[in-house]
Amino acid sequence: MEDLLGDVRILYQQGPCLMINKPGGLLTQAPPHIDSVEMRLKKFIRIRDEKPGRVYLAVPHRLDRPVTGVMVFALHQRAAKRISNQFEQRLVEKEYWACVEGEVDGDQGTFIDFMRKVPGEARSEICDKSAEQAKQAILHYRVLKRKADKTWLAIELETGRTHQIRLQCGSRGYPIIGDSLYGSMLKFGEHHEDERRRCIALHSRRLKIRHPMIDEYVDMQAPLPATWTAAGIMLHKGLDQ
Repeated sequence: MEDLLGDVRILYQQGPCLMINKPGGLLTQAPPHIDSVEMRLKKFIRIRDEKPGRVYLAVPHRLDRPVTGVMVFALHQRAAKRISNQFEQRLVEKEYWACVEGEVDGDQGTFIDFMRKVPGEARSEICDKSAEQAKQAILHYRVLKRKADKTWLAIELETGRTHQIRLQCGSRGYPIIGDSLYGSMLKFGEHHEDERRRCIALHSRRLKIRHPMIDEYVDMQAPLPATWTAAGIMLHKGLDQ
């Protein structure tokens, strides 16, 4: 039955709260005829729980297709609403790991920009605050390691915009490794002719939420995929698991 999940890994489930480690190159959601995390989980739950009808699975947040790491899903409406409220009120603690090209200045810092989604295109751009659809984007970073013109960053998002980390790093000359959309010249992981299946060195490392139904917090970390080891950008034993 685990074959239904492929390389999606379940990290935690307690009642209607489900957390997984998403692989790169896989959409979070898609139309029924296209492979996605949502589709795989629904098939798995339908068979595991012997559900005869429709499986309810809410997606309170998303990760970009080439991004890996921890995500949370809800298995009924009340849990979905409570988890979504935590995201909307910025009560969720999230940490991303990114390996970027170049040597980022300082050991920690903040990127502040105005950005918007490019109309009709699957990318975002930096813009003036007065531009139509402009939204402020803020992230905080700290350097975990520097090696051979690469910098490993731990990133905390204060805002959650489309492609925010990818754009804010790339626009400063620090594109995420493998992210050709925002300026990377380096390959990352297995090279697919289909660009949509390629991964980048951006990983949702940690997610902490309040369980929607019981009085406790869930603090989950997602192990890094093997592609980071292959790319020679690991930290040291203990931090890369």
